[in-house]
Amino acid sequence: MRVREFSDLEINVDEYGFLLYPEEWNERIAIELAYKEGIKYLTGQHWLVIRFIRDFNNVNGHPPTIMKICSETLMSLKKIYELFPTGPAKGACKIAGVKKPVGCI
Repeated sequence: MRVREFSDLEINVDEYGFLLYPEEWNERIAIELAYKEGIKYLTGQHWLVIRFIRDFNNVNGHPPTIMKICSETLMSLKKIYELFPTGPAKGACKIAGVKKPVGCI
């Protein structure tokens, strides 16, 4: 377990930077994580994806597939990658505060 510090925040992350305890997540942490992923500002479209990932994860116990994110948010895969340059699994799921998806490198 590692502790990542953002200004006056401390969060517990795994070796890849994913939150170990999703209940520690809040929007301020998402903004900090996004900045670390190279996203300077979270738009409404970012938040739509982030909230969908969190809601899906809370109901199903795991993050959604990339295709599920696209179909539920009505965004193309290209658009998701524009919003989250490090990808829907690595970037979007990390910012959403869910555990690292299975198969994510």
